[in-house]
Amino acid sequence: MGCELGKLATTPKPQNQTSATDPRLPLTAKQKFIVMASWKAVSRELEATGVFMLIRLFEENEELIQMFSRFLDLKSKEEPYDMVELGKHAEKVMTALDEGIKGLDDMDVVLTCLHQVGATHTKIPGFNPQYFWKIEQPFLQAVKRTLDDRYSDNVESIYKITIKFIIETLIDGFDKAQSQNDKAQSADTAKS
Repeated sequence: MGCELGKLATTPKPQNQTSATDPRLPLTAKQKFIVMASWKAVSRELEATGVFMLIRLFEENEELIQMFSRFLDLKSKEEPYDMVELGKHAEKVMTALDEGIKGLDDMDVVLTCLHQVGATHTKIPGFNPQYFWKIEQPFLQAVKRTLDDRYSDNVESIYKITIKFIIETLIDGFDKAQSQNDKAQSADTAKS
Protein backbone atom coordinates (compact mmCIF):
# COMPACT_ATOMS: atom_id res chain seq x y z
CA MET A 1 0.00 0.00 0.00
CA GLY A 2 2.66 2.59 0.98
CA CYS A 3 5.35 0.69 -0.89
CA GLU A 4 5.78 3.12 -3.78
CA LEU A 5 5.76 6.14 -1.44
CA GLY A 6 8.31 4.45 0.79
CA LYS A 7 10.62 3.91 -2.18
CA LEU A 8 10.30 7.56 -3.21
CA ALA A 9 11.08 8.76 0.30
CA THR A 10 14.22 6.65 0.56
CA THR A 11 15.45 7.00 -3.03
CA PRO A 12 18.69 8.97 -3.00
CA LYS A 13 18.49 12.34 -4.72
CA PRO A 14 20.61 12.75 -7.83
CA GLN A 15 23.92 14.51 -7.18
CA ASN A 16 23.28 17.21 -9.77
CA GLN A 17 20.06 18.37 -8.13
CA THR A 18 21.88 21.41 -6.74
CA SER A 19 23.22 22.43 -10.15
CA ALA A 20 21.67 25.33 -12.02
CA THR A 21 18.48 24.60 -13.87
CA ASP A 22 19.85 26.41 -16.92
CA PRO A 23 23.54 25.96 -17.77
CA ARG A 24 23.82 29.63 -18.80
CA LEU A 25 23.17 30.68 -15.20
CA PRO A 26 26.23 30.34 -12.94
CA LEU A 27 24.09 29.60 -9.87
CA THR A 28 22.95 26.30 -8.44
CA ALA A 29 19.23 25.81 -7.95
CA LYS A 30 19.67 26.50 -4.23
CA GLN A 31 21.67 29.69 -4.87
CA LYS A 32 19.08 30.86 -7.39
CA PHE A 33 16.34 30.25 -4.82
CA ILE A 34 18.27 32.22 -2.17
CA VAL A 35 18.93 35.21 -4.42
CA MET A 36 15.35 35.30 -5.69
CA ALA A 37 13.90 34.96 -2.17
CA SER A 38 16.18 37.59 -0.63
CA TRP A 39 15.64 39.90 -3.59
CA LYS A 40 11.98 40.23 -2.58
CA ALA A 41 13.10 42.42 0.34
CA VAL A 42 15.27 44.52 -1.98
CA SER A 43 12.41 44.78 -4.47
CA ARG A 44 10.20 46.35 -1.80
CA GLU A 45 12.82 49.12 -1.40
CA LEU A 46 13.91 49.40 -5.01
CA GLU A 47 14.25 53.17 -5.32
CA ALA A 48 15.97 53.68 -1.95
CA THR A 49 18.39 50.84 -2.69
CA GLY A 50 19.06 52.26 -6.14
CA VAL A 51 19.65 55.81 -4.91
CA PHE A 52 22.11 54.53 -2.30
CA MET A 53 23.83 52.44 -5.00
CA LEU A 54 24.17 55.38 -7.41
CA ILE A 55 25.41 57.74 -4.71
CA ARG A 56 28.08 55.16 -3.78
CA LEU A 57 28.91 54.72 -7.49
CA PHE A 58 29.49 58.46 -7.95
CA GLU A 59 31.40 58.82 -4.68
CA GLU A 60 33.76 56.03 -5.70
CA ASN A 61 33.94 56.97 -9.41
CA GLU A 62 33.67 60.73 -9.75
CA GLU A 63 34.70 60.56 -13.42
CA LEU A 64 31.34 58.93 -14.22
CA ILE A 65 29.37 62.00 -13.11
CA GLN A 66 30.11 63.60 -16.51
CA MET A 67 28.03 60.92 -18.21
CA PHE A 68 25.05 61.73 -16.02
CA SER A 69 25.07 65.49 -16.40
CA ARG A 70 21.38 65.54 -17.32
CA PHE A 71 20.43 64.98 -13.71
CA LEU A 72 23.57 65.80 -11.78
CA ASP A 73 24.86 69.34 -11.90
CA LEU A 74 27.68 69.00 -9.41
CA LYS A 75 30.38 71.60 -9.30
CA SER A 76 31.86 70.21 -6.10
CA LYS A 77 31.37 67.32 -3.69
CA GLU A 78 29.51 69.64 -1.31
CA GLU A 79 26.62 70.27 -3.71
CA PRO A 80 23.67 67.93 -3.23
CA TYR A 81 22.49 65.48 -5.85
CA ASP A 82 19.27 66.31 -7.68
CA MET A 83 17.37 63.65 -5.74
CA VAL A 84 14.30 63.66 -7.98
CA GLU A 85 16.31 62.97 -11.11
CA LEU A 86 18.66 60.62 -9.27
CA GLY A 87 15.63 58.73 -7.95
CA LYS A 88 14.20 58.41 -11.46
CA HIS A 89 17.45 57.02 -12.82
CA ALA A 90 17.91 54.75 -9.79
CA GLU A 91 14.43 53.37 -10.34
CA LYS A 92 15.22 52.73 -14.01
CA VAL A 93 18.48 50.91 -13.17
CA MET A 94 16.92 48.94 -10.35
CA THR A 95 13.90 47.97 -12.45
CA ALA A 96 16.25 46.37 -14.99
CA LEU A 97 18.06 44.52 -12.19
CA ASP A 98 14.72 43.60 -10.64
CA GLU A 99 13.46 42.11 -13.89
CA GLY A 100 16.72 40.25 -14.33
CA ILE A 101 16.77 38.70 -10.87
CA LYS A 102 13.04 37.98 -10.67
CA GLY A 103 13.20 36.35 -14.09
CA LEU A 104 16.02 33.91 -13.41
CA ASP A 105 13.62 31.04 -14.11
CA ASP A 106 13.49 32.10 -17.78
CA MET A 107 17.04 32.70 -18.97
CA ASP A 108 15.98 33.64 -22.50
CA VAL A 109 14.01 36.60 -21.13
CA VAL A 110 16.79 37.58 -18.70
CA LEU A 111 19.49 37.46 -21.37
CA THR A 112 17.35 39.42 -23.84
CA CYS A 113 16.55 42.08 -21.24
CA LEU A 114 20.16 42.48 -20.10
CA HIS A 115 21.48 42.48 -23.67
CA GLN A 116 19.00 45.25 -24.53
CA VAL A 117 20.07 47.31 -21.52
CA GLY A 118 23.73 46.82 -22.45
CA ALA A 119 22.99 47.79 -26.05
CA THR A 120 21.33 51.07 -25.02
CA HIS A 121 24.64 52.19 -23.52
CA THR A 122 26.21 52.29 -27.01
CA LYS A 123 24.25 55.52 -27.47
CA ILE A 124 26.11 57.22 -24.61
CA PRO A 125 29.06 59.14 -26.06
CA GLY A 126 32.35 57.90 -24.62
CA PHE A 127 30.80 55.01 -22.71
CA ASN A 128 33.26 52.18 -22.17
CA PRO A 129 31.56 48.82 -21.45
CA GLN A 130 34.12 48.22 -18.70
CA TYR A 131 32.30 50.98 -16.76
CA PHE A 132 29.65 48.37 -15.99
CA TRP A 133 32.13 46.80 -13.54
CA LYS A 134 32.12 49.99 -11.49
CA ILE A 135 28.59 49.19 -10.31
CA GLU A 136 29.62 45.87 -8.72
CA GLN A 137 30.73 47.15 -5.30
CA PRO A 138 28.04 49.86 -4.96
CA PHE A 139 25.42 47.21 -5.84
CA LEU A 140 26.72 44.82 -3.18
CA GLN A 141 26.89 47.63 -0.61
CA ALA A 142 23.32 48.69 -1.41
CA VAL A 143 21.96 45.14 -1.18
CA LYS A 144 23.82 44.63 2.11
CA ARG A 145 22.35 47.86 3.49
CA THR A 146 18.82 46.87 2.44
CA LEU A 147 18.98 43.26 3.63
CA ASP A 148 20.76 44.24 6.86
CA ASP A 149 21.04 41.18 9.16
CA ARG A 150 19.76 38.89 6.39
CA TYR A 151 22.96 39.59 4.43
CA SER A 152 25.17 36.69 5.49
CA ASP A 153 28.52 35.65 4.02
CA ASN A 154 26.68 33.01 1.99
CA VAL A 155 24.17 35.54 0.64
CA GLU A 156 27.03 37.90 -0.20
CA SER A 157 28.87 35.22 -2.19
CA ILE A 158 25.66 34.45 -4.12
CA TYR A 159 25.10 38.13 -4.91
CA LYS A 160 28.72 38.42 -6.07
CA ILE A 161 28.13 35.60 -8.55
CA THR A 162 24.82 37.16 -9.61
CA ILE A 163 26.15 40.68 -10.21
CA LYS A 164 29.16 39.28 -12.07
CA PHE A 165 26.79 37.36 -14.35
CA ILE A 166 24.63 40.47 -14.86
CA ILE A 167 27.63 42.68 -15.66
CA GLU A 168 29.12 40.15 -18.07
CA THR A 169 25.75 39.90 -19.85
CA LEU A 170 25.43 43.70 -20.05
CA ILE A 171 28.92 43.90 -21.58
CA ASP A 172 28.04 41.14 -24.04
CA GLY A 173 24.92 43.08 -25.08
CA PHE A 174 26.95 46.27 -25.46
CA ASP A 175 29.66 44.53 -27.49
CA LYS A 176 27.15 42.84 -29.83
CA ALA A 177 25.31 46.12 -30.43
CA GLN A 178 28.57 48.00 -30.94
CA SER A 179 29.71 45.38 -33.44
CA GLN A 180 26.42 45.71 -35.34
CA ASN A 181 26.73 49.52 -35.27
CA ASP A 182 30.30 49.29 -36.60
CA LYS A 183 29.22 46.94 -39.41
CA ALA A 184 26.33 49.25 -40.34
CA GLN A 185 28.64 52.26 -40.30
CA SER A 186 31.18 50.41 -42.49
CA ALA A 187 28.42 49.47 -44.93
CA ASP A 188 27.24 53.09 -45.07
CA THR A 189 30.80 54.29 -45.64
CA ALA A 190 31.29 51.72 -48.44
CA LYS A 191 28.10 52.94 -50.15
CA SER A 192 29.32 56.55 -50.13
